[in-house]
Amino acid sequence: MSGMHLAFDLSFTHTEGRWARRGSWVGRDFPDPRMYMELAQTAERAGIGMLFFGDGTGIPDTWRGSIDAAVEWGVQWPRHDMSPIIAAMSTVTDHIGFGLTYSSTFMHPFYVARLLNSLDHVTGGRIAFNVVASTRGADAANYGFDQLMAHDMRYERMEEFIDVCQALWRSVDTDAIVRDRQTGRFADPAKVRAIHHHGKFFDVQGPLPSVPSPQVAPMLVQAGNSPRGIAASARFADLVFGFGGSLPSQQRHRTMLDEALKEEGRDPSQVGILWATQVIVGRTMDEAKARRDEVLTFWSEDAVGAFLSHNAGIDFSKLPASFPLGELKRQAAEARATPGGLIGTLLAEHSEDYQMSRTEFFEHGWRSATGMDHTVLGDPVTVADALEENFAATGARGGYMLSSPLAMPSGLADLAELLAPELRRRGALAARYPGRTLRENLAI
Repeated sequence: MSGMHLAFDLSFTHTEGRWARRGSWVGRDFPDPRMYMELAQTAERAGIGMLFFGDGTGIPDTWRGSIDAAVEWGVQWPRHDMSPIIAAMSTVTDHIGFGLTYSSTFMHPFYVARLLNSLDHVTGGRIAFNVVASTRGADAANYGFDQLMAHDMRYERMEEFIDVCQALWRSVDTDAIVRDRQTGRFADPAKVRAIHHHGKFFDVQGPLPSVPSPQVAPMLVQAGNSPRGIAASARFADLVFGFGGSLPSQQRHRTMLDEALKEEGRDPSQVGILWATQVIVGRTMDEAKARRDEVLTFWSEDAVGAFLSHNAGIDFSKLPASFPLGELKRQAAEARATPGGLIGTLLAEHSEDYQMSRTEFFEHGWRSATGMDHTVLGDPVTVADALEENFAATGARGGYMLSSPLAMPSGLADLAELLAPELRRRGALAARYPGRTLRENLAI
C-alpha cells in the first residue's frame, strides 16, 4: 500500500481577501498566469501530485437577493475558466498533474470530451476531470435554467454524461493513426467509429475528431458524498474527493464507498479518497495562530452571509430571531439544493426540532465560512502528526486535497516548503512521480 498523496486546491487562491493579505503577490494580480506558473514549479519541487481547480460560474446572489456583497468583498468571485492557465503551467513543469472541473448538469459531453483530450495532449497525460453535479441556483441561471433539476436527476445526467465522454475518448483506437509518409495514408478508418449515443439527456453521433491522448481518458474525479453521489463515484471515478474535518463522517464515506465499489465489481483498494483539508502551517505554533487571526479579520456578516447563502441556496438574511432547524432543511429542499455543508453539519448535531437562534446560527456559519471548523493548524511537526493519524484512521488510501486561507502564494508555498518535506522525511508520502501520466502517479 502506498503512502499518502498530496494535491493543492487552487479554486480560491484570490478570493475571500487572499489577494490582499501579507505574503500576497506584489506587482501581479489575478488572473496573471505567471502567478500560477511559479506556484506550479514550487509545488512540483515538493513532489505535490496535482494542482486542482474547482469551478462555478455564478456570482453569489442569494444573500439579500443581490450580487453586491459578493462583488464588494470578493466572495467566491471572480472565477475564470482555468483551462488556459493549466496549459501555461504545463509548459514550465514536467510531472505534476492538473485537475479541471466542469459541470455535467450544464455542459455538453462532446465539448468537454474534446477539450480534455486536447489538454491531455498539451500536458503530456497529466489531466484529471472533476465532474460535478451543480448545486447552486446562480450557476443554473447562466445556462437557461429557472431552477436546479432534482438532486437524483443531476446524478443520473452525470452518469450518462460520463458514459458519452468515455465512448468518445475510445471512439478512435490508440493504433488508428498510421501516418504513412510513403502512401500519404493518415489513419485506418476501420479503427475510427461513431458512437451512436441516444439517451435520456444526450444524443451524440461521434466519433471524437481527435487523436487519442496519452491517457486516452483523463483521470476521473468525483466528489459527491450523498448516497446517490457515492453510487456515482463507485461507477466511474478513479479518485474521489471527500470532506475532511470530521473523522466519523470520513469513516462513513470510506465505508459507503467501499460497499458501493464492491457492488460495481470494483476493487476498493484501488480507489483512493483525497480529503479536502484546510491547513495553516507556520514555523512555530504561535506563527500559525497569528496567521489564522489575520484571516479572521476579513469576515463581516455580509461576507459570511454571501458565502453561506450561495452554497446553501437559502437567503440567510431572512432568518428570524429563532427557528426550528428543520426549517432550513425544508427551504433547501424547496431550492432543490442538497442540505449538506453547514446545514448538514447542524442537522447531524441536533434534531430537526432543535430551536436555533439567529445569533447561534451565524456563530456556526462564521466558523464554516472561514473553514476554521476543519482547519489543521500548527508547525510542520504538529500538522504532519495530525495528517498521519487521520490517514491511518480513514483507510490509508488516497491522501489530502490541501487548501490555504492565507495569501497567494505564501500560504501554499509554505505547504510545499514546510509541510511536504516533513511528511517526506517521515516516509509518509507516496513515491515521487513514479510514472509518466497522472493516473500512474496517483495510483494507490
